[in-house]
Amino acid sequence: MDALPILRTGHPRTEHGFIRPIDGVEIPFALIEGEKPGPCLLVTAGVHASEYCSIEAALRLMKRSPAGLAGTILVLPILNMSGFGRRSIYVMPQDGRNLNRMFPGKPDGSVSERLADWLVTKVYPQADAYLDLHGGDLSEALQPFTLFPRDSEESKALAIAFGLPVAVSAGGEGYTINAAGRLGVPSIIAEVGGNGIWDEASVDELTAGIDRVLHHLGMADRSGYPPPEATPRIVTMWVPAATADGLWYPLRQLGDTVTAGDVLGEIRDVFGTVLEAVKARDDGVLLYKLSSLAVNRGEALLGTGTPLG
Repeated sequence: MDALPILRTGHPRTEHGFIRPIDGVEIPFALIEGEKPGPCLLVTAGVHASEYCSIEAALRLMKRSPAGLAGTILVLPILNMSGFGRRSIYVMPQDGRNLNRMFPGKPDGSVSERLADWLVTKVYPQADAYLDLHGGDLSEALQPFTLFPRDSEESKALAIAFGLPVAVSAGGEGYTINAAGRLGVPSIIAEVGGNGIWDEASVDELTAGIDRVLHHLGMADRSGYPPPEATPRIVTMWVPAATADGLWYPLRQLGDTVTAGDVLGEIRDVFGTVLEAVKARDDGVLLYKLSSLAVNRGEALLGTGTPLG
């Protein structure tokens, strides 16, 4: 089909199928409408096609029953289907671009720009809240955290409800959640997993977060999961990019506390000459790092979270 079904009919139902949002692209969807009226929660995954933990969590959400649900859940579990089949890192194979840098997109642009435009113009306006599920790609390791648009208190509340231990107050342009936020849709990115590996514990961590958000939105009477042990630490995140091609040698582990000026890693050439020494800009904790030996100019190397306030 070329358009999504009507999201609110007033009758409990489940619909599965494929939609062709733009020429040459077909993606799966699931729509679960509950027994009672309520908000519409949009859940996407597979923006980065090798972040398998998030994709599996979205696929399991597609099986949720309408029983006991108020409102509608729309799930788009693999937005980058061509990349999924090819085990692509970061980009859509059709144009070699990172979809999560293309928002709000262009109706007459490249494939990723047109897909972003479809989401912004056709899907986001129908949502009352938005969860974009992610996890470390094949070359990324991370500790679980959420990101929310820094100027949105409703998005911050979603991040707190989701329940991961760290929530990043994020700015920047081109991202799914920033584009949704500009339309007034509370939105978060949830990051769990790493190196393209998925396991039951990580999938369950994302599933628990989704369930807590449904309860937070009044779409479920209660969560089947316990509340998080503590309110997440709210941080800003600094993510330096490589200034040279070479070999990447991180010198700190995930979760390490770092001090401004600490050397966090080095880019070296094949003979061991240091091309760049990456030093911490601020005090904080290491949340993310590139885990591959190879690195290309412009790629993110690591992320350190600095507490707000």
